[in-house]
Amino acid sequence: MIRIACRLILLALVLAPASAPAQSGYPNHAVKIIVPFPPGGINDILARVVGEKLQAKWGQPVVVDDRTGAGGNIGAAVVAQADPDGYTLLVSAAGPFAINGALYKHLTYVPDKFVPIALVGSVPNLIIVRKELPVDNVKDLIAYLKANDGKVIYGSQGVGATTHLTANMFMTMTGTHMVHVPYRGETLVLQDMLGGRVDLFFGNVSAALALYRAGKVKVLAVTDTKRAPLLPEVPTTAEAGLPGLVAVGWFALAGPPGMKPELAEQISAAVNEALAMPDVQKRFHDLAVDPMGGTPAHMADFIKDEKVRWGDVIKQNHIVLE
Repeated sequence: MIRIACRLILLALVLAPASAPAQSGYPNHAVKIIVPFPPGGINDILARVVGEKLQAKWGQPVVVDDRTGAGGNIGAAVVAQADPDGYTLLVSAAGPFAINGALYKHLTYVPDKFVPIALVGSVPNLIIVRKELPVDNVKDLIAYLKANDGKVIYGSQGVGATTHLTANMFMTMTGTHMVHVPYRGETLVLQDMLGGRVDLFFGNVSAALALYRAGKVKVLAVTDTKRAPLLPEVPTTAEAGLPGLVAVGWFALAGPPGMKPELAEQISAAVNEALAMPDVQKRFHDLAVDPMGGTPAHMADFIKDEKVRWGDVIKQNHIVLE
């Protein structure tokens, strides 16, 4: 399991001495963390939780700046054009790191040029349906979709988001077809689900947990290889009859192209230290997020694997954006 391995790496990093020398005097003024997705979402929250700890450690302001739009490309481009001095960083979901290179014909940045620092956290997606939809499990859902071919509406956080790609994986595996409506954020998708305008959403645990516990939506499965600790009663997709459907969202920290490896290592050590703090781990747990951590090299290897996985989905479903 990726999650268990990351926790072991995080523990080793915290207990072991630093392998790279610190950059003298860094930071000596404010550090900006760019988040390329809307405020209030899990990406934004995780950046603020980690940023608060970095600010306390460094004694310098750490400011989170949300630059949203274009599937994360607007914020990613800001970081790609920044000085590689460690004062402008990117905390993002998979898009700018592992998806957008295959998804878009034209980008104003090169995803592979970002300098990996550390993985931050992961969160499994859920198969969420509106309360009124006459299904109670994945088997019911597949039957309903086949009986209502092309009529069911599913929402996503935008074309190419993991919520969109997971839906395409699901439709390919089950031989079903749905209508896609992209939104600018998960909160908007769920609002329209409550209003009856969206039938299904492959959203993450953090976004839907409160609505599910309030009985306002139904959760049919978790798209992971094990059950979510905060939703122990919800089966995995394998338990629900779809063993190949695994989609875990993740968030990572990177620097601009050209950042020195020793600086990336220094920031990585500070992030791993923050992720190991009990109050941070509790906050992540409450958000249904697993702390990840790890070295820049570990993050680079992880992203290589994710690029292959999501690139295959994009290619198989002919998903291309200008």
